[in-house]
Amino acid sequence: MDSKKEKVVVMIPTYNERENIKELIDEILNLKLDDFDIEIIVADDNSPDGTHEIVREISQQDNRVHLLVRKKRRGRGAGGIDGFKEALKSNPDYIIEMDGDFSHQPKYIPLLVKFCKDYDIVIGSRFVKGGKDLNRSLIRRFITFLVRNFIRRLFKVPVKDVSSGYRCFKREVLEKIDLDDLISVGPSIVLEILYKAYLMNFSFYEVPIVFIDRRKGKTKLNFLTLLETLIMALKFKKYIPSRIEAFKSSN
Repeated sequence: MDSKKEKVVVMIPTYNERENIKELIDEILNLKLDDFDIEIIVADDNSPDGTHEIVREISQQDNRVHLLVRKKRRGRGAGGIDGFKEALKSNPDYIIEMDGDFSHQPKYIPLLVKFCKDYDIVIGSRFVKGGKDLNRSLIRRFITFLVRNFIRRLFKVPVKDVSSGYRCFKREVLEKIDLDDLISVGPSIVLEILYKAYLMNFSFYEVPIVFIDRRKGKTKLNFLTLLETLIMALKFKKYIPSRIEAFKSSN
């Protein structure tokens, strides 16, 4: 008798990804994952371009695809939190988060899951041997370099690609870090979860990926978003340690 397959849920927070989302879902569902069952949750911020309408149509034809339309407290961070909560409802073994613009290529999903058997969090990394950051301007690469080194010095997290949003979690990680206690609404959610998991002694591993700029559509990253992310990072740098100590004291 075959043993029960483990479940992988891929969580994709989206906003205006109409041009990418169907092709992305198709690529994920066509992956060869003999040892796993795979499902997809798209947490869409009620995109004005109708991203959620496309996903709804797909979900009506394939029960492996699920849609969460968010109309309140919108943003990358809030969307990610709600998406994780929705993913946990199906009791998966692993949860993968990734962007919906093909900068995170689905072909790396089997590799992320493979190493997540031995580690709590596996990160798709541009900055380990074999990883690359392609098709982006020198200015954006320089900004990424400065921000990455600033964050690594400030938080001392033993991860080279601290801003990677392509990650695989064991279910227990997201159950224990208390998603309701996270304060990031925007992209800083990536770092906030990483930092909190680090302080809670979860294990990390980085696998190399080639990060490519989005295939279609416009990037949501701009200077204002970057500034807001850094300001929020400084806030939860002080906030999280005290919250974890309070949690430990109450248990």
